Amino acid sequence: MPCLMVEVQNNESPNGDAGKVRLGAMIDLHYAPTPNGWKISIMLEELGLPYQVVPVNIRAGEQFRPEFLAISPNNRIPAIVDHAPADGGGPFSVFETGAILIYLADKAGRFLPVEMRARSNVIQWVMWQMSGLGPMLGQHGHFALYAAEKIPYAIARYRDEAARLYGVLDRQLGKTGAYVAGDEYSIADIACFPWTMTHKAQGFTLDDYPNVKRWYATLRARPKLQAGLAIGKFAKEPFNEETRKVMFGQMAKEVLGKQ
Repeated sequence: MPCLMVEVQNNESPNGDAGKVRLGAMIDLHYAPTPNGWKISIMLEELGLPYQVVPVNIRAGEQFRPEFLAISPNNRIPAIVDHAPADGGGPFSVFETGAILIYLADKAGRFLPVEMRARSNVIQWVMWQMSGLGPMLGQHGHFALYAAEKIPYAIARYRDEAARLYGVLDRQLGKTGAYVAGDEYSIADIACFPWTMTHKAQGFTLDDYPNVKRWYATLRARPKLQAGLAIGKFAKEPFNEETRKVMFGQMAKEVLGKQ
């Protein structure tokens, strides 16, 4: 798949070759370097599973191509194709980051407890990120940073909700004293971390959330998390009206109208 946006330059993990882009890998990662994309590149690096990156240029509308919609019907990155699923069958595709994290954790037997209560607790916090932290930070980022028209009500609405969610996360991390879902690093942490990386751009300071600040520094220091963040980068392309049209809905309307 051609790529204009993602340059996979740092494709050798500092901890081995788990993240090296190569043919015949176990897992194809259909990817762009965004908070949602980083969740899965981090997870694959942490697990050490062999994978190859299939770049998806979301600024050029590649997420609307039929071949991508076949594995990600919501036309959102990331998605994976597992060429060695546990059932021994043919390639198996998974879309939506929460589902991908759970799938990979179950596949590898890591970062998601087996014991019922601990497993449920981790999944609850993954769902909290999927339904709250990610979408609300995404909406605040959209209206505050990217929208052509700055709407004070929308900016204030989503900033207040983002601040509330940072408070929820801070209280939870204060309660556990360690990671999001308890004493052990889990997919709940991997789900939440990439979105908190946007805090400076969105005008938040982690000084207001000391438990988040402690947790953020702990995770940021993980070598394999750093390797996951290093997979690909945005090419220096202008963010213009055509890009805005592609990324913020107009192209989706046009594509759906033709189907």
